[in-house]
Amino acid sequence: MVQIKTPEQIAKMREAGLVVAAIHAATREAAVPGATTKDLDEVARKVIADHGAKSNFLGYGGFPATICTSVNEVVVHGIPDDKTVLKDGDIISIDAGAIVDGWHGDAAYTAFVGTGHAPELVELSRVTEESMWAGIAAMKLGNRLVDISKAIETYIKRQPRPAVGDHSLGRYGIIEDYGGHGIGTEMHMDPHLLNYVSRKRGKGPKLVPGLCLAIEPMVSLGTPQTEVLKDDWTVITTDGTWSSHWEHSIALTEEGPLVLTAVDGGKAKLAELGVTAAPDPLA
Repeated sequence: MVQIKTPEQIAKMREAGLVVAAIHAATREAAVPGATTKDLDEVARKVIADHGAKSNFLGYGGFPATICTSVNEVVVHGIPDDKTVLKDGDIISIDAGAIVDGWHGDAAYTAFVGTGHAPELVELSRVTEESMWAGIAAMKLGNRLVDISKAIETYIKRQPRPAVGDHSLGRYGIIEDYGGHGIGTEMHMDPHLLNYVSRKRGKGPKLVPGLCLAIEPMVSLGTPQTEVLKDDWTVITTDGTWSSHWEHSIALTEEGPLVLTAVDGGKAKLAELGVTAAPDPLA
């Protein structure tokens, strides 16, 4: 069953989304050389507490932290600890969530630690983020779930191949084992959203008012294949290439998409793409 939300429920999800946005702002500032991933987790814990919200990551399936901190070749679900010290030139994807009055928010971003990042890493993050926005722009009334998957995949495949100097690294790897999802009274709900088109999955449900999705492409500089480490959480690329992860939670309304986890509701970025964001119910 796909959960459909009322406008009042979407307003509550917007509250949770703004807490997630605050976590992102605070952890982005704290993601500096010398900081540990546990330091970032403590920052997130404080933001959640200061907003009177709850963590939806801590204890989820036994997950031991408030955020996921995925560094370099780690794709997703990296566990914060005091041994992983961020270094100049690292990239880190921070995935965070929050609950307000039983309603969930969930979003992720990729940050650059320090300076001196290789151009292909900067481009990797840009391509991943822009593919997410392409998917969000495809979240229109009358479309189907597959239209979002197609928009994400098409954007990525249309980009020039990643290269170092004159040497191509091949194609971007669209991670196959993980994708987006419904969100509402639980963090992960139906429908599952692929970041590529699969004939086996069909077109998926129609996009209707009240549908809420977390759209989250994950892209590597090499293989789309992943493996899970012995901690049963940390996911890495099988070829060791670095990856990027971007995510927003979005509600579809009669007036268009509302990006619940963006400070401006997605207004500015969607306008660039020719899409009008729905009004913010908390404005």
